[in-house]
Amino acid sequence: MAIKRLLTSCFGLGWLPVAPGSWGSLPSAIIFGLVYYLGGSGVLAVSLMIALIVAGSIVCVKFSNVAVAATGNEDPNEVVADEIAGQALTFLAMPLMMADVSGRQIVSIVALGYFLFRLFDTVKPWPSYRLEELPAGWGILADDLMAGVYAGIALFISAKIWILK
Repeated sequence: MAIKRLLTSCFGLGWLPVAPGSWGSLPSAIIFGLVYYLGGSGVLAVSLMIALIVAGSIVCVKFSNVAVAATGNEDPNEVVADEIAGQALTFLAMPLMMADVSGRQIVSIVALGYFLFRLFDTVKPWPSYRLEELPAGWGILADDLMAGVYAGIALFISAKIWILK
């Protein structure tokens, strides 16, 4: 039981007292940024983002019921595996346009992607809020994946017309 809660909290990030979802989004953003900052390829970045989406999704769906039972909350703040998956989804398409980027552009893309994901995850535009009604861990996960789609589209457009111009 304890290991399941440790995994859904991303090794304790979800237990931080202030804004656990924001803390839970950081690993995906940092990993994406580091891949490019250290000269990694787009294939590596996409592979890692897919791995984070899959791992975060599986952990959330399979194990969040333990956190729900322990807290009595249908969407416990401590479960941040969904943020790992959603934030990774935000960056998934970015390697399509990041051939020769500067350090400043990398930082701008990561910061904006992080901000956009947190915004869409918090505001929950349609149909995100409806997805929370799905059963078990699916409801916890689905709204974050939708936020990742919205944030990814906004980031892609922003990068195209502003950051990578």
